[in-house]
Formats: sequence, C-alpha cells, structure tokens
Amino acid sequence: MGEHQSSAGRPAGVREVKSAARTIEILEQLAARGNEPITIRELCEAIDAPRSSLYALLRTLIEAGWVRTDASRSRYSIGIRALLAGTTYLDADPLLKVVRPHMSRLGQRVGATVHFGRLDGTDIVYLATWEAPGRGREVPRLGRRLPAYSTALGQSILARLGPDAPAHFPAALAPVGPGTLTSPQALERALSATRRRGYALEREQSAAGLACLAVAVEGPAPTPDALSVSMAVEELVPGREREVATALEETAATVAEILDALGERLT
Repeated sequence: MGEHQSSAGRPAGVREVKSAARTIEILEQLAARGNEPITIRELCEAIDAPRSSLYALLRTLIEAGWVRTDASRSRYSIGIRALLAGTTYLDADPLLKVVRPHMSRLGQRVGATVHFGRLDGTDIVYLATWEAPGRGREVPRLGRRLPAYSTALGQSILARLGPDAPAHFPAALAPVGPGTLTSPQALERALSATRRRGYALEREQSAAGLACLAVAVEGPAPTPDALSVSMAVEELVPGREREVATALEETAATVAEILDALGERLT
C-alpha cells in the first residue's frame, strides 16, 4: 500500500523543510515569469516571505547557477541549471521517445505544427513540438505552461477525466486569448462537445490567430497526455477539420498501442 499523502501533497509524517520549500517557491515563481525578471520585493510579496531569508537563498541559488541576476543584482530570473534539469527530464522520458517519430509523421501528413503536452495541476506543459516547415513560426512552446482550460491539449485531457476535471480548474478562468472560455459553464459545454466528437477543438482560446485540434493519448500514467495540431484560424474549414481530426485520432491510437505493448518498461 502506498504512503498516505498530506493535504500539501507530502507523505504523511514527513515534515516540510522550510528552506527547501522556499527554494522551490522561488524557482517556480521565476519559471512562471518566463523572460520577465523579478525584483526581490516582488518575490517577497509573491511568496509572502521576509527579505532577509530570500536574499540568502537567492545568493546560494545564483552561485549554483539556478538563478541569474542583472548587473545591478536587483532583478532575478531563472538560471541555466534549470534548463539542464528540464532537458534531462525530457531526455529521460520514455514516452517522448515513442511519440516523437509519430509527431513528425503526423505533421508531414497534415502539413501543420504538432505539439505533445502533459497535464500538471491546472496547466498543460508543452514537452515536444514538430514545427511544420515553410510556415510562419509560432511562439516557441517547448517547456511552456498554459492553463489547461485554454488549450485543445488541455481540454482533450480534461474531457477524459470527466467528474475529476474540475480539480484541474483554477479558481478563476482568466482570458489567455481572445476566444478563451472564461465561465465554468462554457468550459463544461466544450468538454461535453469534446467527448461527443472524440477530439478537442479551440479557436483563438490560447492565442490570437491560432486554431487547434487535440486528442488525449492513453499511456501508463494515470492522467493521459495529448497530441495537438495547430494552424491559422482561417485554415480551419470543415473539410480541413475532418482531415486533421482523422489523422490525429489514428496517430493517437497507434501510439497508445505501442505504449500498451511496452507496458511496464515505460514506468
């Protein structure tokens, strides 16, 4: 029998180490801001911690390469060690080794960009991308996090979760793109539609000018990952939608069969 978990997600009886918890909070705050540096004052407010303890932790993280600072040492952002850790995660993930060649075949078949993502809390994390040649480049998404409710990737997974899906909704559905669904009722209707047709579909919910179709991929993890195809919103005419949806469904089924055959070797 597995260990019982505390309300904070830790095994019961395991006491939190405050400095370790704060270090994690610092790194997650910096990662969430992407290319936008943060001041120590903003960081203190974000994680509700005293300046003195954060300053000491930041100095240690800077020396170790996990955090970087500007010439004035007043603004902070994520460091190169975080990139190395993330790259190791991607290189070690056995599912990605299975999925990547099928992403390439899918992208060539439909002539569009393909993404592979994983649900993490209320977000979808982009783990791999196949960029269609000769097309305008999208915003780079590898390692990027977006609210799951605002993406076809996320909605395809949430639809599979059924009654458990609201656990992956944030407190407020904030707009991400011009078409983001910002009410729980609208999102539930979209998830119901996804279950009926077998794939998720969004137009400009995650970014202006982009449309996306996605299907969940069943694997060894309890929460499925997902594959998506994205294109300019004006391209998504009915015939094109059916073509892409069919290709996505067939690719996801092929990947699921391979993952099922590999079984425990992937865990």
